[in-house]
Amino acid sequence: MLSYLAKRLTLSLIVVALVLLLLFGMLYMIPGNPAILALGTRATPEAIAEYSARMRLDEPVVMQFLIFVGNAFHGDLGTDVFSGRPVTEVIGERVGFSMALIFSGMGWAILLGIPLGCLAAVRPNSWIDRVTGVFSVGTIAIPSFLVSIWAILIFAIQLGWLPAIGAGEPGDIGDQLSHLILPAFAIGLGWVGYLARMVRASMLEVLSEPYIRSARAFGLPPRKVTGYALQVAILPTITVIGMGFGGLISAAVFAEIIFARPGVGKMIFDAVSDRNFPILQGGVLLATGFYILVVLLSDLLIAWFDPRVRQSL
Repeated sequence: MLSYLAKRLTLSLIVVALVLLLLFGMLYMIPGNPAILALGTRATPEAIAEYSARMRLDEPVVMQFLIFVGNAFHGDLGTDVFSGRPVTEVIGERVGFSMALIFSGMGWAILLGIPLGCLAAVRPNSWIDRVTGVFSVGTIAIPSFLVSIWAILIFAIQLGWLPAIGAGEPGDIGDQLSHLILPAFAIGLGWVGYLARMVRASMLEVLSEPYIRSARAFGLPPRKVTGYALQVAILPTITVIGMGFGGLISAAVFAEIIFARPGVGKMIFDAVSDRNFPILQGGVLLATGFYILVVLLSDLLIAWFDPRVRQSL
């Protein structure tokens, strides 16, 4: 298990390095001078040169990349171009809103999608199976930003049940939760159908195995047989859930823009528009690290239950 963990960590570090290298290459292909954006168009050449030297913008691109990586290992992601505050401080104020949105969106999708998939597999070709199939295909096909818009129109404007924009008053947990319901519903709806289809397909495959038929022949209660089958069928779904967090990162960007939530996704979007390199680099590094961490945890969980996975790498 330790050998498998070491190999996975090495691959994760390589992925992070490649993402940062690709990000740097794409950033410097965009026209414009970050120093002029920070100081304004009326800034003197001397002020621009002094700012570029202070932010190390006059260094070659390769040197800037190495400087950023070295500082990142020490917890220094740079300084915000406009506010002059540390990037870690700016991200720290927003990361909680994004994490709450992502985990709540995936959480309710797991709580609803897995039981739906089990019911559809246990009763194939029944009305439950047909309804689950139609629901799954329908929810998977609808983009999360379209769900966000319709959720605001129906539940916030027409019915007035929930607030439309914002993240709630600081310190008021109830108000923050009410502001979280609609965006979490919007980004998690598609994953309900996707998880239901995944669990149904895995369960049908496992339920047809000889040891499951033997368990039924020995008279085990149907509930126990379903529980044993789910323990095996859930393993591929764990991988999908881990990768799903990466998909929710991109979905959260649209949700935070539409619902005006002060999260990391909206921060990255604004940083792209303003060419705020330090904020953009820090935000992408955080999103990449979070995605790799979740996938790594899901792979380790599968490897813990299935020794064949540990031997395959």
